[in-house]
Amino acid sequence: MAIKPAGTLYRGKVGMWSWVLHRISGVGIFFFLLVHVLDTALVRVSPEAYNIVIESYKTPVVGLAELGLVGAILFHGLNGLRVIAIDFWSKGTKYQSVMFWVVIAVTVIAVAGFTPMHLARVFGH
Repeated sequence: MAIKPAGTLYRGKVGMWSWVLHRISGVGIFFFLLVHVLDTALVRVSPEAYNIVIESYKTPVVGLAELGLVGAILFHGLNGLRVIAIDFWSKGTKYQSVMFWVVIAVTVIAVAGFTPMHLARVFGH
């Protein structure tokens, strides 16, 4: 029987997946913000180039990517509140798994509520 090394409480469990998803969503949001700052700064360099770039964002692919961005922002923010609760609430570690699934459920429900309205705008219905 294999003995688990010390410090692997979350390996493959909810805590690990929460950590991984938090990092992935954070990196995705960072790159969106980087592109957003750069394309907004382009207006000072060349308003015509700025207009071309902004027009290129009005595609269905970018519209679908916006759904991912909304999901990433919601998950990242809610999971950040979960991490704060774990750190500052005496029972946080006891309920960390339940709080993760609440974060997932709220994120999925909110994105599901946003999706029809957003897709109608993206596809012009």
